[in-house]
This record gives sequence, structure tokens and C-alpha cells, in this order.
Amino acid sequence: MSILNPPINALYAYIGAFTDELARCGVRHAVVCPGSRSTPLALALAETPAIRLWMHVDERSAAYFGLGLAKRTGAPVALLCSSGTAAANFLPAIVEAHLSHVPLVVLTADRPHELRDCGAPQAIDQNRLYGAFAKWFADVALPEAADDALRYIRTLADRAVATARATPAGPVHLNFPLREPLTPDPGPLPPADARDPVAWQGRPGGAPYTRVTEAPPAAASAADIARIAAIIQATPRGLLIAGPGLAAEQVESLTALARHTGYPLLADPLSQARSCLSADGTVLSSYDAFLRSDRFAAAAVPQLVLRFGAMPTSKPLLLYLNRYPICARIVVGLPGTWEEPTQLASEMIHCEPAAFCHDLGIALAGLPETDHGGAQTAWLAAWSRADQITRESLAAAMRRFPALFEGRVFAELAELLPDGAQLVVGNSMPVRDCDTFFWPNGKRIHVYGNRGANGIDGVVSTALGLAAASDGDASDGDASDGDAPTVLVIGDLSFYHDLNGLLAARPHGLNLTIVLVNNDGGGIFSFLPQADHPDHFEQLFGTPAGLDFSHAVHMYGGDFTRIAEWDAFRAALRDGMSGGLHVVEVPTERASNVALHRELWRGVDAALGKSGVFAALGGG
Repeated sequence: MSILNPPINALYAYIGAFTDELARCGVRHAVVCPGSRSTPLALALAETPAIRLWMHVDERSAAYFGLGLAKRTGAPVALLCSSGTAAANFLPAIVEAHLSHVPLVVLTADRPHELRDCGAPQAIDQNRLYGAFAKWFADVALPEAADDALRYIRTLADRAVATARATPAGPVHLNFPLREPLTPDPGPLPPADARDPVAWQGRPGGAPYTRVTEAPPAAASAADIARIAAIIQATPRGLLIAGPGLAAEQVESLTALARHTGYPLLADPLSQARSCLSADGTVLSSYDAFLRSDRFAAAAVPQLVLRFGAMPTSKPLLLYLNRYPICARIVVGLPGTWEEPTQLASEMIHCEPAAFCHDLGIALAGLPETDHGGAQTAWLAAWSRADQITRESLAAAMRRFPALFEGRVFAELAELLPDGAQLVVGNSMPVRDCDTFFWPNGKRIHVYGNRGANGIDGVVSTALGLAAASDGDASDGDASDGDAPTVLVIGDLSFYHDLNGLLAARPHGLNLTIVLVNNDGGGIFSFLPQADHPDHFEQLFGTPAGLDFSHAVHMYGGDFTRIAEWDAFRAALRDGMSGGLHVVEVPTERASNVALHRELWRGVDAALGKSGVFAALGGG
């Protein structure tokens, strides 16, 4: 018999009503960390059939695992931990969830009020522990088995889930003070004939106690759509930019808008626009490389920029945009967001981006066609030609490199990953190399990364959370993804940072292939000005650890392969994608990696110069 049906005591009647209501609101996953004070919540979640439990020993890894689950499913995921520093270890993932708009319902157990601030063990001040990074906080009332208390706790669950899901999505925090005894021992309850059946058992048919309906984000006004359409029609040299975090329907509408405008669409790899199956020659993927050419950046003077999503990864793109501060730029984003760190936007439009693109496309189709004497066609052709030449130049040069090169990992993955695969990209160098070298080739590849706070922590756990999300729960509803693999590309320091996260793969039977780019340190610093000050560079920035990760991987039940050439990489990756936890290490060297990158960039500039692209743009 369930410990919740019928309830054993007041505590479990109250907590059971709460977890029942979470399920009624659509919560399907709960990531739980062991602890004593959280016992009632843990047992109640385990007894709720509609919620799948994911146990994790390490709270920091657990929270990032939940982040990955919620990122992939698009639905709120519950996180549960005990009191004290356990709750503090959730903070990094909650920061990331806040900044990247991922819905989490964070449940922290706590000492009751009489045991706070008096020296009780495992007790810290957990009120508003996550500060501004939680959309909403509640210090939950102590459990009671009364009709009004059960109505309260059901309503609280409904409100928490709705708030986490509401635009812009993000984490909410409920802090539960709980008195002992914490185990499900029988206790006095009101007689059955004195109970409100809806408060105790929930509404009939599995409906939430309080249904919360959020109105969809407002569409841009017809006047604004007409005004911007007129600006586009009068402006031949425009750009569309797709940043990280766009939803599938937004990507489809944005690629359609690119066709209507005739503008190049610069697609960040985390925008999902690069592998949108409806994309055509307007979607560019190599701009991070060719915008490093000062000659191209000087010749390609934009008149209008429309940007969607978060700020793109590419620093050359940011520097290019900063080069032209008087260029009109319009940033389109959801209400409640402000994704504009450059301080150069001339207009912010808060609306539903997919509807905006759709309505703007219709408005443009109704206007007379004009090509400004061929200027608009020449503009798009020059950008598309630069993209093609850049890819060809990079691919040819990489094939000539005798040593393993970090950027080539992504060119190889673009060919090796099957349709529907998930590619998870670590921060620092991996996401930048992904930006430059991951080129679309007609396959739908979902690319994910933690670009809210850009941290190197928790990346392994995020990838495992993404792997854990079933295709039926996926927000984009792509049923072809069910058997597709998840591949993570990560640097050695970031891998070290979340080694504990590997533990989740074995008990939960998760499949993950990890490409470990091991340059023995912080490779990105070799590209930064700190590298020009060598006296303490290795000590303070390079930070070589000299670790052999094979031992840790084997400890967690995974397979480890260190490769020395690309044929071995391809073979190891294919083996790894067959199932289980596999780590494929690509050993590289930081100094030569910098030299090879710079050689490639010089080659791109030379190839563009020979092609006549600069002249086509009006430059020398």
C-alpha cells in the first residue's frame, strides 16, 4: 500500500498533496539528492507514479542534470535536497537556469523556525538563498492536516509550476521547514467525514487544483510591422542574426524571414538555425572566421541589423557590430528579457519572435519588389560567397595539418553525427570552435550549451540530463530523435570540474559519448592578452593539471579511448555512439593550437582576397 493513499499522518497528507499537485501540473521528472530532513518530500515523490525519480549524490551535479532535462523537455523539472550547504550547491545551476530561461522547481528542506539561527546542526539561512536568480520564493508553511492547509499547499504547487513555466521561464524556490518525526509513522488525522474531498484528494479527473492560464506573448502591432517592413524594403545591406536559445518554431519563422528579406542570416550554433531543414543559402555558419578579416569587415558596411535570441558566441561578430555603432539595429525578444549587452540597440521589440517573423514576412510579401539596382542581391551573394570560400579554405588547410587540431573535431562531428543527434558543447574553446567549424550538411542536429553564465562547471551533468530526456518529452516533438546519440565536446578543466557527474550514467543506464579535448590546461587563455605576459602565465592561467582521466572514467564504469589520428577518432566515436558511457580523448598542445588557428585565419583572409569578395562589397 502506498504511504500516501490513504495518508499516514498530517505531514504526509500535506506533502503528498503537494507532490500529487506537481504531477497534475505536468511535472514529470524530479532530481533527488539523499538527506534526512528532505525524507518526506523524497518519499512522496517516489510514491507519485507520474513523476520519474533521478537520484544523485552530488547536489551540484544533480542541479545541472535537472537543468539538462528541463532544457530538452521544455517543461519544469523538480530539484530536491536536504538542508544546509546541500541547498547552496544548487546555486550555480540555478544561476544558469535564470540566465538561459530554463524552468526549475527547486525544493529545499529546512529546519523548522524554532531551530533556525540558534546553532542547530545543518542549518543555514535558506530564505531567498538564491537571491535574484529565483523568479519567486516562498518559505512554505509548516505541514498541517486541515482542509485550508491542503488547499494552500496544492495552490502553492500550481503557482510554483506556472511561475517557472511563465515567459520568460526560470527557476522558482520553495523552502520547506519540516519537524521530526520525518518518517511515515502513523499519526492522528481528521475523520474522513470531516474532510473536504477536493482538498485531500485533488480535483476529479486529474485536473490541477488551481489551473493557471498564461496569455501568449503579445504580437508586435500592425503599425510596427508595417514600419519595419518599410525600413527593410528601403535598406539593401541588412543582416539577420540568430543567437542562442531560440525555440523550434522561432527558427522556422526566422529562416523564412531570411528568404523574404534577402538578408544573410548569421546563425549561432546554439540557435538551432544552422541545421534547420528549411534553411537555404541565406543561412551562414562560417562568419566567425571571415569576420576576423579586417578587409572583409571594412568592406561589408551594414545598414540594418535584426537580432533574435541571446547574444551570439562569436567575438569577431561582436567586434564587427561594434565597428558600426551608427548602424540601426533592432533586437527582438520575449517580454521580460533584455538580451542586449552592446548598448547599441536602436530599438528593442518585446513580442513573440515567431509571430513577429511571420507577420513581417507577410508584410514584406505585400510590398513592391525592389533590388536597389542589384545592390541587395550583390550583398547577399558576397556574404554567401565569403561563407563558402571560408569553409573550403578551412577544410583544405585542416586536412594538411600533421597533428591533431581541436577545431577539426567539429568538422568531423558534422559528418559523423546521425540525423537527430544531440551535440552538447562545453564553454571556453569548444563552443568557439563549434561556432567556426561545425558546418550544416542537411541533418537536423540539436546543439546545446550553457551560455547563460558561460561557466565551465556542471557541463557533464547537463549533457547527461539532456541524454536522459526521452523523445516523447522533447519540446520540439521530433520523434526521430528517440534512438539518436548524445555527444558532448568538453575541455579537460571543465571535465575535471564535473567528474562527479559521470556517476549518473551507470545507475540510470544513460548513453553519452564524451569527446575530451585535452590540452592540459585552460586553452582559451592562450588566445587572450594574458598570454603576452609569460612570467606567471602557466601558474595563473594555463593551470596544467597533468591528469590521466582514464582512471576516473573506468571508476565510473565508462570506456576510455585516447586517439592519435583521425581514423581512430572516427572509429572510437562510432563505437561510443552505440551505447553506454564512452570518453574519447583528443590530446592536443596549447601553443601549437593557437598557431594553427591563426594560420587558418590568415589563410581565410588570403582566400577571400583572391576571390574578389572585397571588391564586390565595395572595398579594396
